[in-house]
Amino acid sequence: MENCMENMRVLKEGLEKTGRIEIVSKDVGVPLVAFSLKDNSSHDEFEIADLLRRYGWIVPAYTMPADAQHVTVLRVVIREDFSRTLAERLVNDIQKVLHDLDMLPSKMKAKMEMAGEDADRTLFGSKKTEMETQREVTTLWKKFVMERKNKSSGVC
Repeated sequence: MENCMENMRVLKEGLEKTGRIEIVSKDVGVPLVAFSLKDNSSHDEFEIADLLRRYGWIVPAYTMPADAQHVTVLRVVIREDFSRTLAERLVNDIQKVLHDLDMLPSKMKAKMEMAGEDADRTLFGSKKTEMETQREVTTLWKKFVMERKNKSSGVC
C-alpha cells in the first residue's frame, strides 16, 4: 500500500507540474488521482480521455452527480502493478495530449460554427434539436481528429 501511495504522489506531482491540471482528490484512503483542467474553455477532460487511448491508456472522464454536473474529472486508480515508471509515462503522455489539443481547434469554435449553420437553417424553417446538433458536432470533431491522426508521421 505504501508503494501505491508513493506512486500516487509521483503521478499527482507530475500532473501539478504541467501547470494546467488541478488535482481534486485527497491524499488519504484509496490510492487514486482525480484531476481536471484548470481551463477547459477550449478543450475538456473527455477529449483528454479520448486522446490518451492513442497511447494505450484508458483513463475515464466523469461528470459529477447532481448539483455538481458542471465539474468533470479524469480518474486514475493506482493499483499494485502500477509502477513509478508507469506513473512517469502517464504524465509524459498527458503532456503530449495537452500539446496535441493545443494544435486542434477548440470544441467551442466548432459549436459556434455549427450554430452559424443552425441560424442559416432556421431562416429556411428547419431547426435541429440540441441532440442532433451535438451528434453532428461530435461526428465532425471525430472526422477532424481522424484526419489529423492520419496525417501525422509514423504514430500508431
